[in-house]
Amino acid sequence: MTEPKKLDPKDITEPINILIVGVGGQGVIMVSKVLAQICQNLGYQVKQSEVHGMAKRGGVVFSHVRFGTQVWSPTIPVGKVDVLIALEWAEGLRWMNYLRPDSGVFIADTKRIVPPFACRSRVLGADIGYSKDTPADIREKVAEAFALDATEMATKAGNERAANTLLLGALSTTLTFPTEEWRNVIAKMVPPKTIDVNLAVFDQGRNWIERSRHGEPVEGGAFVPLVQPEVSRERTELVITPEWCKGCDICVKMCPEHCLILNKDQIVELAEPEKCTGCHICEWLCPDFAISLNPITQEVSL
Repeated sequence: MTEPKKLDPKDITEPINILIVGVGGQGVIMVSKVLAQICQNLGYQVKQSEVHGMAKRGGVVFSHVRFGTQVWSPTIPVGKVDVLIALEWAEGLRWMNYLRPDSGVFIADTKRIVPPFACRSRVLGADIGYSKDTPADIREKVAEAFALDATEMATKAGNERAANTLLLGALSTTLTFPTEEWRNVIAKMVPPKTIDVNLAVFDQGRNWIERSRHGEPVEGGAFVPLVQPEVSRERTELVITPEWCKGCDICVKMCPEHCLILNKDQIVELAEPEKCTGCHICEWLCPDFAISLNPITQEVSL
């Protein structure tokens, strides 16, 4: 198999354009800052533009990074992105028109964070208004595409939040920058206690892309169809971990049936369990993973 050509600012006159997208809390800004710092260390001009006002509420976050011998504008025009890094599946699909149609590289985590407006129907078992596109659908639309379960891979490595660093490893395979430069900057950017796991998943991301390009079997490439679980009130249980709840009030305000309250200690409680329809919105929106809606195994009499 022919080795794909890597992007090198020295070989072209126009800037190289990298677009990083995701939702709040995934580390989009950290990815862009690592990339920008590496470019500066190597002597290139860098322009960065970002939108992160909704980061604390799970909203859309994106960052444009442009670098080269001379860069004038901080924003990337439509159709000019060389590499699109998506930390959330639907966000990656939403920005695909920014990729260069003939040479753009699409690298995405298959993690899906379903927004509240995708759950318009409150009926139990109702379909979710989330994109049904699979990696196979995307590969037909771009020059090169990679879809990996970065979040699950990082979780197995010891830190779910390191998924963004794993995708940095994937990104590094598309550029000619020295591997040690990536590792040095990452070690300075992440919390000291997480350096080892971040460097480990960075290498894992690099290896995943390189093996995938050579047609070798890789772990973490599965894409599980998103289906609303068919459950009933008698077969589900809303579990709250009080120690993890910070009283942010997001779940209380967004619950369609107004089942939840904050108690006197500012900890969420299920006040009216009979109204809960199992829509999962509180579970998906909780920034601290304090809520989970679990199926209850029922014994069947024969």
